Amino acid sequence: MKMTGFALSTTDWSQIPPTEHPGESGMAIWRTQNFGDIRVRMVEYSPGYSADHWCSKGHILLCLEGQLETKLDDGTTFVLTPGKSYQVADGESRHRSTTKVGAKLFIVD
Repeated sequence: MKMTGFALSTTDWSQIPPTEHPGESGMAIWRTQNFGDIRVRMVEYSPGYSADHWCSKGHILLCLEGQLETKLDDGTTFVLTPGKSYQVADGESRHRSTTKVGAKLFIVD
């Protein structure tokens, strides 16, 4: 990833307007900033959230709170808890996430 076209700045995530994104069940609340071609998000999943799609977009994802279970299309599953991350490139390892207890994530894609 090459980062160009923006100066140093700070973000107060509590001041970024939230947008709601319903899942197959539950809700995702996104606070999003774009820096050139890079999207940075603070995402909160409600308890019982389940994604409504398989995702093939690349991400760097850090779990800040809660617990997130991610399933790959080959059946592999793994769980993120606070302080754990996953990294995946565009077009690799289609994935779909759920959470029973809710989760707060920091995502760069």
